[in-house]
Amino acid sequence: MSTSSIRTPASLLPDIVQLSRKAGEAIMAIYQEKDLGIEYKADNSPLTRADLASHHCIEQGLSQLTPDIPVLSEESDDIRWEERQHWSCYWLVDPLDGTKEFVKRNGEFTVNIALIKQGKPVLGVVYSPVKDWLYTGAEGLGAHAQYGSDSPVRLKTDPKYQPEIWRIVGSRSHGAERLEKFCAVLPAFQNVPMGSSLKLCLVAAGKSDLYVRFGPTGEWDTAAAQAVVEQAGGCVLDGDLKPLRYNQEASLLNPEFVVCQKVDPLWAEHFSELAEPTH
Repeated sequence: MSTSSIRTPASLLPDIVQLSRKAGEAIMAIYQEKDLGIEYKADNSPLTRADLASHHCIEQGLSQLTPDIPVLSEESDDIRWEERQHWSCYWLVDPLDGTKEFVKRNGEFTVNIALIKQGKPVLGVVYSPVKDWLYTGAEGLGAHAQYGSDSPVRLKTDPKYQPEIWRIVGSRSHGAERLEKFCAVLPAFQNVPMGSSLKLCLVAAGKSDLYVRFGPTGEWDTAAAQAVVEQAGGCVLDGDLKPLRYNQEASLLNPEFVVCQKVDPLWAEHFSELAEPTH
């Protein structure tokens, strides 16, 4: 058994934080340029030189850090299910989550790196290079946030908290009509705008009460932030109100989901009724 296969999530975290910051530097070098090198994939989603620069940086770093643990990245998602189904432990990476935000230059994009064991994210790092926000979650360490040069703060959800006005973060481009129906059962709510996996991190940090996702996402979009949310005591749940799990089938699409500090009967059944299959 190799050394990397027995390292704990907590022991790996400092190296993954350093790698996420290095990938962020690669992204920012291109973000400052006029030509972002925008192309479009088969699903019409944008791809830039920064996506690829970050991908190569992370892939190289992980192969050196844990050479025996396979890597699945959004930019190398052609690994067949026949191979993936045998993975009990692997890295799941979105080298630039929020490429549309990157192209718009609104700063709301992240580097996402997660370690998956038996379908569950046990380590996650979400780094926003423009904002210099860092969110981490690791079994044995809990969840933390670091904003710029400030000292890291522990993230812990409050299971007794009951909002008077629900702060809802949702996608700007998916499921708006159903999100409106969902919010109709809440006594009062306000929208919290945010892009990429930062939406999940806001719930972990207590800056939003719910993130409701009606619409498709890839597994790499959520895994790292789910580790942060769960280590903070929150939940990322599918339409059956069960935790999202990874690499369970050939498709790499997530089911629709809700991110919360706790399940509340006020909205739980309504969410399950509104959630639809994504594939």
